[in-house]
Amino acid sequence: MFPIVRPRRLRANDTIRRMVRETNLSVNDLIYPLFVCEGENIKKQIGSMPGVYQMSVDVIVKECIELEKLGIPSIILFGIPKHKDEIGSEAYNDNGIVQQAIRAIKQNTKKLMVMTDVCMCEYTSHGHCGLIVNNDVDNDETLKLLSKEALSHAKAGADIVAPSDMMDGRIAALRSTLDTNGFSNIPIISYAVKYASSYYGPFREAAESTPTFGDRRTYQMDPANRLEALKEAALDIEEGADMIMVKPALAYLDIIRDVRERTNLPVVAYNVSGEYSMIMGAIERGWVDGDRIIPETLLSMKRAGSDLIITYFAKAVAEVL
Repeated sequence: MFPIVRPRRLRANDTIRRMVRETNLSVNDLIYPLFVCEGENIKKQIGSMPGVYQMSVDVIVKECIELEKLGIPSIILFGIPKHKDEIGSEAYNDNGIVQQAIRAIKQNTKKLMVMTDVCMCEYTSHGHCGLIVNNDVDNDETLKLLSKEALSHAKAGADIVAPSDMMDGRIAALRSTLDTNGFSNIPIISYAVKYASSYYGPFREAAESTPTFGDRRTYQMDPANRLEALKEAALDIEEGADMIMVKPALAYLDIIRDVRERTNLPVVAYNVSGEYSMIMGAIERGWVDGDRIIPETLLSMKRAGSDLIITYFAKAVAEVL
């Protein structure tokens, strides 16, 4: 006897599948990472990230105008300065490369939200995320530099700041600095749950931020830890974060779900460089169907509980949505 309940009835055609679809991917969910470098008319392919480039300010402005036409609501900027030093001084230079890019983008777009990565790794000569003391990053001294960087970004016109350094107490430090300088309305997206992951490899080529010694395991999280993620997220919420990020995404979907179940703040997933490059490599070799695997991958992050996704696929997805 055939069963009374037949789930296939609701899979019979595309229309009914769309009607009962539980999770949807929208262009409004997407944040596009961009790498800005010094110079003019520069669009330099990143070898390990097909379709991703370092771009000078003039080129990145054109890119942002196109992104806005596609309906992508936000970008996140990473800066690549010519000058690097021990204290990452270009990070908080009011005429630094990111600050220049913010002003130019805001002048040439109407609604595009400009988010900035607040960290020191792209600006320090040693490639670590803060001030080095006794061969390690000094937490509290680094907070002072990060606060200066966030304030400089806000003064340039950034809509949102996103600290990715993983220093203890950074959200409280940035919130206090922004509030006391007249930027109390600037949201902070916290890289609250950022693991010391091998999936960041291609990004380090793109941002030219590979550490010259050691690694980042004294400040980024151990991939084996789950409960610690909830502790990190709770601390940043208490300190005033407006959104909570989990990074990476694909290997940490369980963490996205854990965070989603414990906060009513928006949750952001970062679909990182290694995830992007693995998929692009498989697409280029014809091993997978790009038109299907990319939205399926991003849907997994939405299904796990993320509200927004930072992804290098944003432009390609927006073109077909």
